Amino acid sequence: MTHDVAASTGGAATMLAPRPLTPQAFAPFGTVIAVPEGAEGRAINGGNARRFDLLSDLRLDAGGGRPMLALFRAQARRFPHEVAELERHALGSQAFVPLGMRRFVIVVARAGAAPAGAGELAAFATDGQQGVVLAPGTWHHALLAVDAGDFVVIERGAAGAIDCEVCRLRVPVRVDGP
Repeated sequence: MTHDVAASTGGAATMLAPRPLTPQAFAPFGTVIAVPEGAEGRAINGGNARRFDLLSDLRLDAGGGRPMLALFRAQARRFPHEVAELERHALGSQAFVPLGMRRFVIVVARAGAAPAGAGELAAFATDGQQGVVLAPGTWHHALLAVDAGDFVVIERGAAGAIDCEVCRLRVPVRVDGP
């Protein structure tokens, strides 16, 4: 399903500057995947590794869904980048985790009705070691890799209908690089 939504900028594209990705700032949209500041984790594998349990339920089982693990090989994007559409997955979360030192920018809007304009969007820049879990229904732009490379994506898989709704912004927003 695709929706057209008006942006609040009149005619010229609004510039959206990404801010650093922090758990507190990103909380309305999902969870940051990173070792929590000050956390020590617990020793495993005979003390050769430390385990940090970050999120106990990825919410991937709605409507008969199951966890799907994919690998995205992303090309580096050029910035500023024009954002003309967003998508959401209402039935499950979606996680993006870089393999190696790979920065990316994530443009999001809160779950619910399609965003009405630039004022409802937020952009975050990762530090290359962070990933994100988007909460079910969170509007987001496709992966905006700053550094080309591979990303693990964990999302809901199911037979039948694809859980992806798209909204197009009538006035695009430009997102600056990190």
